[in-house]
Amino acid sequence: MSQLETTIATTDFVPHSRVARPGKLAWVLIGVVVLYAAFLLGGPLVAIIGGAFASGAGALWRELTSAAAVNALQLTVLLAIAATIINTLFGLCIAWVLARDKFIGQAFINGIVDLPFAVSPVIAGFMLILLFGRNGWFASWLEAANLKIVFALPGMLLATVFVSLPFVVREIVPVLIHLGEEQEHAAYTLGASYWQTFWHITLPNIQWGLLYGVTLTFARALGEFGAVLVVSGSVSRLTETATLFIFRSLDDRNEVGANAMALVLALISFSILLAMEFYKKHQRGNL
Repeated sequence: MSQLETTIATTDFVPHSRVARPGKLAWVLIGVVVLYAAFLLGGPLVAIIGGAFASGAGALWRELTSAAAVNALQLTVLLAIAATIINTLFGLCIAWVLARDKFIGQAFINGIVDLPFAVSPVIAGFMLILLFGRNGWFASWLEAANLKIVFALPGMLLATVFVSLPFVVREIVPVLIHLGEEQEHAAYTLGASYWQTFWHITLPNIQWGLLYGVTLTFARALGEFGAVLVVSGSVSRLTETATLFIFRSLDDRNEVGANAMALVLALISFSILLAMEFYKKHQRGNL
């Protein structure tokens, strides 16, 4: 008898009818979790949809197609894409260094990566003003080079990159540590270059961590408000993002416009998550 047949023959299979079912306490906990999620997620979403259609679909469409709304949404997507690309590239490098190397000051770098989780976005925006503002540390250099960072797109991009920095790193580092270096060393032994090893060995093994990190980075950049509010100046049709448009619309008593833009941002994030799950399911189905 083969080893596989012996293993199967000696394994105690539990009949389907004897599988343990959730007890009363388990059902209570499940109910609490469902109600908690419905209250925190479902309730606000229903309120946003109701507010967006409060004056009819025509009013919603007029608000979303206004010049200010279109410009704000375009700027938000542009900043989110740019921040995601930057944080993906640098996040991969940082994750590789933290997972593969041991050096003096590694704990400090590790803490710096988590700084956006601990620091308020408003404080992050204020720090950018202290550095690049009119009386900032680098004000004279920027003036000599005729560059404008604060209250312009570069400052908004820096703020967005800062608040969304940790996600790619924090998703990839545990995967790289768990993966180890054996496969990479084997590839080097067989004559593969660093790029070939990364492309054919490392990247396929970290693809799901990278995908989740990219998705979280984009979603965080898409919804950034505090840091961008401080460094942008919030000028309509110039430095106003979608979240700033929502803030201004609420201040102007334009609840339909605010809810309509919030609904669009929610749909974009939800669509990205669905696309990621579909891709994940499709890839597993092909294995």
